[in-house]
Amino acid sequence: MDEKSEKVVNGFYFMPPSLGAWIGRDIPAEPFDGPIPWTPLQKPINETTFALMTSAGISMRTDPPFDVEREKREPEWGDPTSRKISATAGPADIDVNHLHVNTDYIKQDINVILPLTRFKEFEKEGIIGRLAETSYSFYGFQPPYPEALLEETAPAVAADMQKEGVEAVLLTPT
Repeated sequence: MDEKSEKVVNGFYFMPPSLGAWIGRDIPAEPFDGPIPWTPLQKPINETTFALMTSAGISMRTDPPFDVEREKREPEWGDPTSRKISATAGPADIDVNHLHVNTDYIKQDINVILPLTRFKEFEKEGIIGRLAETSYSFYGFQPPYPEALLEETAPAVAADMQKEGVEAVLLTPT
């Protein structure tokens, strides 16, 4: 591949064309050109406390699920809340509620979207400092105006992470 060719990823490839067009209408045509918030790590990874965060709509079975029923009634609404996921959660402990992804694989092995087991292994092997006791999930379908997610949910999750000493977050989008 020569240096002038560009690889293009089509995020709508596996969607029906009408669904891709409907979702794509809210994606700006111009690339984002503002500042990207970034904080470099302050210490080596093997001394860093990590949390995991996914947009897969995972909840503990003991917690309320994400509200997909409301979204079915109001297709341009997405649940803006979050759920706390225990670092010890396994497939029997979680539920997945998301109308926009195939949740079967997640239900079979949570590590395909929230790699709790892998990060516990990394901790044991000294690759990371530690995995925080809490990871987080939110519902990735947030139509055009996600104010509640940005102004309420995200700051509350950030505050919880700070209390737990989280220094880095691995995001696993759906």
